[in-house]
Amino acid sequence: MSWILVLLAGWLTGAPGWMSLAERVRIEQGALVLSPDPSAEGRGLHFTFGAPEYSVSLAMPAPVPAAGGAPLPPVQGAPGLPLVVLDPGHGGRDPGAPGLDGATEKRLTLAAAQAIRDALLASGRVRVAMTRSDDSFVPLQQRTDIGRRLGAALFLSLHCDSAADPLASGGTLYTLSEVASDKEAARMAARENRADLLAGVDLGSERADVASLLIDLAQRRTMGVSARYADLLAREAAPAMRLHARPRRMAALMVLKAPDMPSVLFELGYVSNAEDAQALASPEGRARLAAAVRRATEIYLATR
Repeated sequence: MSWILVLLAGWLTGAPGWMSLAERVRIEQGALVLSPDPSAEGRGLHFTFGAPEYSVSLAMPAPVPAAGGAPLPPVQGAPGLPLVVLDPGHGGRDPGAPGLDGATEKRLTLAAAQAIRDALLASGRVRVAMTRSDDSFVPLQQRTDIGRRLGAALFLSLHCDSAADPLASGGTLYTLSEVASDKEAARMAARENRADLLAGVDLGSERADVASLLIDLAQRRTMGVSARYADLLAREAAPAMRLHARPRRMAALMVLKAPDMPSVLFELGYVSNAEDAQALASPEGRARLAAAVRRATEIYLATR
């Protein structure tokens, strides 16, 4: 039995030799105690065989509280300026819609976001952060969480459309629908932890019906602000790029559901359309798009 215990000790501690093993093994009250770190002073993993009765004990360190969400991306721009969070859709294992000539939605949206970021920073009037700055996967819920945790004045999510009809073309701008707002407010209010649903307002002690009403009021105000920004985007983008015949729409999209952060989803065009895809893939087309977003953002911030 003793040689089995010694072998087990070496396997658990990863000891390369007897000296290292001896530092990690000791006898206490007739029991073999294995400690991966001799300086741990009782902390870490302990494996004990007791005698005469067989026993196994595992003493683990106290759990470390998780941080308040995923790491936040860097913010560029002078402190104190309003923050715009750009959200390039898809990324990583999620390529999004396949485009012509091997182009993918995730690559086109990232390139567009980078051009918009540069144009906004050049204005000197805003700070900018991006939910992803490379080909990485970011869950939908985490995208809006990033914007809210950073205190974004605007959240602009960038995507591309695709259709079986190659003639379908043009950009569209989405804001949250009223029906979606009603349902989302009720769903949020039903959560057990409502302390951080509205920035600066702790709803944790409110009844679900009262919290639902307060969330709904905040969300409707945010919807109005989002709609005004989307209208400005449509107006400024129209001379610079092709828009859909009905460019302003409403939908229950996850990235639009933050109750206290104005949010717009911009479908930049159809990757399945040759002209749209060419404009999105070209530096000139992205520059026109970026200039339009900059103008709309400057007007919005100056008149809010």
